Parts: sequence; C-alpha cells; structure tokens
Amino acid sequence: MMAKDPTPREIKTQDKLNYYYFALANIDSLGVKEQQKLFKDIKRTLSKLDAECEAAKEWAKFLSDSSDELKARMKDTINSQKKIFNISRAPANGTIDYQEEKAKHFARGLNGYKLFLILFVGSFAGVVIELLWCFLRHGYFESRSGLVYGPFNLVYGFGALGLSLVLYNYRNRSAIYSFIGGFVTGSVVEYLCSFFQELMFGSTSWDYSAVPLNINGRICLLYSIFWGFLGVFWIKSVYPRFSVWVMKIPNSIGKTLVWLLLVFMIFNSVVSAVAVFRWSERVEGKAPGNAFESFIDKRFTDERMQRIYPNMEFQESD
Repeated sequence: MMAKDPTPREIKTQDKLNYYYFALANIDSLGVKEQQKLFKDIKRTLSKLDAECEAAKEWAKFLSDSSDELKARMKDTINSQKKIFNISRAPANGTIDYQEEKAKHFARGLNGYKLFLILFVGSFAGVVIELLWCFLRHGYFESRSGLVYGPFNLVYGFGALGLSLVLYNYRNRSAIYSFIGGFVTGSVVEYLCSFFQELMFGSTSWDYSAVPLNINGRICLLYSIFWGFLGVFWIKSVYPRFSVWVMKIPNSIGKTLVWLLLVFMIFNSVVSAVAVFRWSERVEGKAPGNAFESFIDKRFTDERMQRIYPNMEFQESD
C-alpha cells in the first residue's frame, strides 16, 4: 500500500517540529532569554497539538459510531422484512421510534409509562418462562413467583427494566453492545436482588456456589453469559415487538391503566414483604405480637408461603 502524500497542513506542522528538534539539540548555543522563548513556544504548540488530537479522537469516534449505527439500522431493517417459518421478524427499532413519535403515543420512547409496563410485563413473562423451563427440565410445575398475588417476580421485572435502561441507547447499534450491556446489567441486578433479599429477610432463592466462576454464590459466569445473549434478544427482538403491542393501547385509557397497575403492584409488593417477614419470624418460633400479625399468619400460612416460594431458605439466626 502506497503512503498518501502529506497535506500542506501536515508539511507546515512537520517543518515547525523539525525547527524545535534542531533548536533543542543546539540549546547550548542559545541565550537564556532565547531558551525561555523557545520553551514558551513549544508549550504553546504542545497545547494546540493536544487540543487537535482530542478533536481528532472525538471526530474519529463520531465517524465510527455513525458507521456502526447506519450498518446496524440497515441490517435490522433488512431482517425485519424476512420471515422464519412464515412468522414475521421483529420490526427495526428505528421504525418503532418513528411510529411512536408520529403517533405521539403516551408510552413513546422510554418514558415512565413505558418503563413501568416493561417492569410489569417482565415480572409476569419471567415467571411463565421459568415455569415452562421447570416443566421441560423436571417434568413438573413449580412456582417461581416473587409476589403473593399473581405470577409476578420483580427480579425478572427489574432485569427487563435494567436491560431496557442500559441498552436503549444502543438499540440501533451492533449486537456486541447489547451483549456487553446485558452481561453486565443482568449480573448486577441478579447480585443486588440476592444481596438485599438476604439482608432484609435472611433468605436466599438461588445459590450458584456449586457452579464454576461464581461470586459469593449470587452470580456466575455461565448465567452472566446467558444475560448477555438475553440482552441482544431483548433489545433486538422482544423490545420492538413489545413496543408494537404497547402502541395498540389507546392514549385515552393508557395512562389510567398504567396508574391502576402501579397501585396494584405497590400493594402486592408491600403485602408480599410483610408476609415473607412474618414467615421468617414464624420459622424462628416468634408468635404474633398483635391482631395484624395474627391476620397475616392466618391469611398467609406456612403451607401457602411454601407453595409460592418453594425454593426460599432462611438462614439460622445467631
């Protein structure tokens, strides 16, 4: 490959540098004032060079990012036109962005309404997938719920929420960004959920201690890799389909529906926390201290709680 000819600007810069190189090599022939002036000129030139270097890096990054996004948008658009077993592929995220903005939809972009719907649906879908996986793997259904009312588990909901928040800005970029984002986000969410469950209730719902390359039994490399692939699948396939579904909710009822579901989830979460806390106290042999705790004990017996949380284990208190 032939080297390109230097530009006039490059020639001028190189000439100036050669002058400085020569002056520095013969510094002893210069007087004190001439040396001071030389050093001052060199520092000024260095500042300009550093500034131009940073500008060039930013411009190079802009060009690289723009090229990557254009390639990804084109690839996603082409893929959206294909079918697998006569089933349409997910629409391109760029198309979804345009349609949401054009319709002025109440849950366009990644606003609060969209985020809650992601949390709600993710909490439900995660439980359903876990139930099916348990049946396919073990031949029986076992509850994977995290709340006492309905098949909802906030771990999956917050996982979907975290993936959306982190990956949204990379929805129109190459899949490698989604993989890295899913790997990191899923691992962090899973670790924090395990940590706070143990901190608040002294219980654990999963333990990867027997799996290689784990951290405190809360996360492991294998499942972190799964989170990475899930990140790609989520932002490239699930999220655009989910957005299409959300856009079918009319603006006239959408906001009211979201607020009603939010109230339900808050109530469900509070009741679940109280029920689990009382369950942990009963395990330690603590009798109810008031009428409310007695009501909770009757409403959420050990048998019922065991059915809802079959894998929950409480640590023995010191």
